[in-house]
Amino acid sequence: MFDRTRAFLRKLGLPGSDAWDLPTSNMRFPDGAHFRIEVPTVNSVEALRALLDTAKDLGITINRVDDTYGMMRYTAKEIKEFVAICKDNGIELNMSVGPRATYDTSATVLSPQGVRIGYRLRGTEQLVRAIEDVLRGVELGVRGILVYDEGMLWVLNEMRKAGELPQNVKFKVSAHCGHANPASFKLLEQLGADSINPVRDMQLPMIAALRQAVKVPLDVHTDNPPGSGGFIRTFEAPEMVRIAAPIHLKTGNSVVSAHGIKTTAQNGRDMAYQAAIVVEFVKRYYPEAVQSKPGASDMAIPE
Repeated sequence: MFDRTRAFLRKLGLPGSDAWDLPTSNMRFPDGAHFRIEVPTVNSVEALRALLDTAKDLGITINRVDDTYGMMRYTAKEIKEFVAICKDNGIELNMSVGPRATYDTSATVLSPQGVRIGYRLRGTEQLVRAIEDVLRGVELGVRGILVYDEGMLWVLNEMRKAGELPQNVKFKVSAHCGHANPASFKLLEQLGADSINPVRDMQLPMIAALRQAVKVPLDVHTDNPPGSGGFIRTFEAPEMVRIAAPIHLKTGNSVVSAHGIKTTAQNGRDMAYQAAIVVEFVKRYYPEAVQSKPGASDMAIPE
């Protein structure tokens, strides 16, 4: 069924269907690893310290953390603390662009239809301010930028190519952009994305098809707060690694109420315990999978 359309998709380098056979991915991170552990919503220095201290006590490695609060909501001193802690621990730091529709004066974003806007940017001035937010973060040492707007991604990539941003700045596309199919992922890769986060409820055949469309790492949630679904997919984590490597397993958010909140030291400790469960399950059910060590050479380590 739909053979003509499926054939044309394949001509474009896309899968013709979701990958129901769940093929094993032969792709890896440059260091040969299958997966990395990423903890999002690390939205305070206190949460970051508690997360890493607890992870060390539990004997697990955190490879990447994401701020989702927005760089414009931190002082320069706080951003420098984030950068220094992550640099000392060899951890990739993504800090999110502050200007976004939900922080703007938009009334539409508060309406039932407003969810379609997500965290995207409204108007040229918000685009300019968002770019300035990135420039400020980069000046303070941030090298990983969490992006919520496809147009902004394109501009930032053009700035990187032109030397207006350092070549080692990395762009991660957020799940808040709402992308969920191979064509969208291929477009994001072409726009300059260095890793892409699909929407949070993608099923395994869908995730496997995304892997067939792009080469960049996929950032896939294994658990989520009630504010965005509340699911916990720990038993699926090993299969996610097998079919979608190289992959960042995003974990820890099931211990908080929602994305984008200010998180506490206790939240950080709880996130580490959830990450430890995910690592344990991957090791138990897919023992051949290799996790990156801290400081892997291709990571956007802060400067």
